[in-house]
Amino acid sequence: MKRTMIGAAFAAWLAAPAAAAEPVELQWWHAMTAINAERVNKIAADFNASQTAYKIVPVFKGSYAETMNAGVAAYRAGNPPHIIQIFEVGTATMMAAKGAVKPVFQLMAEAGEPFDQNAYLPAVTGYYSTADGKMLSLPFNSSTAITYWNKDAFKKAGLDSEKAPKTWPETFAAAQKLRAAGTPCGLTAGWISWTQIEQFSAWHNIPLATKANGLEGADAILEFNNPVASNHVQKLAEAQKDKSFDYGGRTTEPEGKFLNGECGIIQTSSAAYGIFKAGAKFDFGLAELPYYPDVPGAPQNSIIGGASLWVMGGKKPEEYKGVAKFFTFLSQTGLQQRLHEETGYLPITKAAYEATKASGFYEKNPGREIPVLQMTAKPPTENSRGLRLGNLVQIRDIIAEDLETVFAGKSDAKPALDDAVRRGDNLLRQFEKNTQQ
Repeated sequence: MKRTMIGAAFAAWLAAPAAAAEPVELQWWHAMTAINAERVNKIAADFNASQTAYKIVPVFKGSYAETMNAGVAAYRAGNPPHIIQIFEVGTATMMAAKGAVKPVFQLMAEAGEPFDQNAYLPAVTGYYSTADGKMLSLPFNSSTAITYWNKDAFKKAGLDSEKAPKTWPETFAAAQKLRAAGTPCGLTAGWISWTQIEQFSAWHNIPLATKANGLEGADAILEFNNPVASNHVQKLAEAQKDKSFDYGGRTTEPEGKFLNGECGIIQTSSAAYGIFKAGAKFDFGLAELPYYPDVPGAPQNSIIGGASLWVMGGKKPEEYKGVAKFFTFLSQTGLQQRLHEETGYLPITKAAYEATKASGFYEKNPGREIPVLQMTAKPPTENSRGLRLGNLVQIRDIIAEDLETVFAGKSDAKPALDDAVRRGDNLLRQFEKNTQQ
C-alpha cells in the first residue's frame, strides 16, 4: 500500500509542470528624474510583462555625468551594468573605450534580432555611428535646443503672444519689453554651453572645432573664440546688466526661472516640454532658435542632445540576447510615437515620425514638430553634423566657468573664450594621447 502511494506521488511529481525558471536580470543604469524616471520604469515594467525570460531592472545613478562616472568605475571594478544611458557629450569617450562596450550593430546581429539601421532618423543616428555608418549605441532620449516663450507675459508686454522673435536682435528687443512690463527677467538659457556655444555654432554654420567638430579625428582644435560667438556672448553680458538676459546656472536650473514666470523666454532642450506642460500655470509656445541675420548661411540646422543606450562588454551571450530583445521592444513604432508625443524628445525611427504626422498630432499641437524640422530642414554641413570631442564634459565646465566671468562683468567675451579654447585644447590633447596608447 505504502509503495503504491509513493509510486502515485512520484508519477504526480513527474506530471506536474516544471517551476518556471527565474528571468535573467538585466541592469539598466539611467539618469532620468521626475516624470522621465516614471517613463523609464514604465517601459521596463511593460517589457517585463511582455515576456518571462528577462527582467529589466532600472537603476537611477544621478546626473548624466554621475551616471557616466559610475559606469566607468563599475567597468574597472569588473561589474558594469548591461545597459547604461550616456549623454551625447560622452560619445567620444565611450567610442574610445575599446572592449568596454559592445556595439549595438554587433549585439543585434549576434542575437539574431531584426535590425535595420535605415529605419532610424539619420539626424539622430549619425551622432552615434562610426564613420562608415555602423550604429554603436541605441538613441533613446534624443532632443535638440529650442525656444519657449510665455504667451501671457508677451501679452502683458504688448508683444504678439502668438509669435516668438525670429532673430537675435528681435529677441533682445522682446526681452527688454518684457523687463519694462515688469517681468523680472526677459530671457534665460538652460545648458549654457550647449545652447549658447554648441547649438549656436551649428545653427550659424560656424565651426566649434576643426575636423568637422571632431567627427573626423581626435586631433581637432577648438575654434569657438571666433568673432560671431564672441560678439554674441558680449551681447548677452550687456543684457545681463538690466536682466533682459539673466544667467541662471549651467544645466537645467534656468528652467525653474521660466516655469515660475520669472523669465519670459528660455532656450533649452525640447525635452523640457513635458516638465513645462505639467508645471506651467501660463500658456507657452515653442519656436526655433533665433539667429543673427547678418551671418551668412544662418539658420543652418541644430544638433542632437539627450542620450543613448550603450551596452557594456563582458556579459554572457544569454544576457546579450535579452538586451537585444529589449532594444527591439524599445524601437516599436507605437512606443516611440507615445514617448515623442508625451515628452518632447525626438522620435528615433522614421516610422514613429510618420505615424505622429499621420495622426494629426502636429496640427493639434502647434510647435511640437519644431525640434524635428529644425534638425532636418537643411542637409548638415561639417559645422552642423554634430560633435565628437573627448573630455567634452570637462570642456563644457570650462566654457561655463569662463562665461560666468563674462556675465559677472569680470571679463570681456573674447579673452574669456580665448581662455576656454586654450584650456579646452589641453584636455583634447590629453584625450588624444590617452586614446592612442
